[in-house]
Amino acid sequence: MITSPYAEQLARIPVRAHRVDVDGTETAWWEYGEADAPVLVLVHGFRGDHHGLEPVVAQLPGFRIISPDLPGFGESATFAGRPHDIEAYADWLGAFIDAVGITGPYALLGHSFGSIVSSAAVARGLAPERLVLVNPIGAPALEGPRGIMTRLAVLYYRTAAALPERAGFALLRNGVVVRVMSVTMAKTRSKSLRRFIHDQHDQYFSAFGDRDAVLEAFQASVSNDVSEYAADIAVPTLLVAAERDDVTPIAAQHRLVTLFPDATLEVIPEVGHLIHYETPGDAASRILTFLGAGARA
Repeated sequence: MITSPYAEQLARIPVRAHRVDVDGTETAWWEYGEADAPVLVLVHGFRGDHHGLEPVVAQLPGFRIISPDLPGFGESATFAGRPHDIEAYADWLGAFIDAVGITGPYALLGHSFGSIVSSAAVARGLAPERLVLVNPIGAPALEGPRGIMTRLAVLYYRTAAALPERAGFALLRNGVVVRVMSVTMAKTRSKSLRRFIHDQHDQYFSAFGDRDAVLEAFQASVSNDVSEYAADIAVPTLLVAAERDDVTPIAAQHRLVTLFPDATLEVIPEVGHLIHYETPGDAASRILTFLGAGARA
């Protein structure tokens, strides 16, 4: 295991691990910061878990940060009796916020796949004071120049689900495949930071226990995007986009921001789909400015 470059900052923030039943789904979640601080709920991306957003957490002292593992990933159970689609995740998010006892004002942050889940939940009635979308999925993944690569990825996941259990898990957790994904997404020139990113993906990118859940969640991630929900999101929204994102081109992010009733776009230069690993400090400063602008007198 490679030591996180953000470990010293993160160590200054108290953290507590919890478990809660959310409509029949055992959900693991972590609480960072002081219990009486302003609340920020985090929703991580596809195939990750709460660890992926810890570099951002490290840059946000002064908040009570609630960070769950999405159902089917990390230490949380899979959904029982329903597919792992956006509707299910959006319903779960609202029920989770109720289950952990958040009754006062809070902000909501979603990264990548989490940006779709968060947007869908808010469009369906969830009411954070402010919404932050980091590396938002702002355009259909199956369309445009990246559509062919996405379809190849769909084939990869379907093949893994169709194989016998042991072979399917071996394919999904294949170290070479995970490393190719990691190398493709990382844009930093820092060798030490790249080693940390690859180690994070090696540790947490295969933390799941059900092949069907992974396939369903992947299909949800490439069949939906934030633009479907933007017009129905009334709360002030911040989009933190990456100049070199391979998942959603920056031109699509400029289009996306115009679809919201009240949204601002911040673009971080020279980074791709791993803002949370490569430039968490830059992202956090923009998030703090946005959240501070909404602070109550």
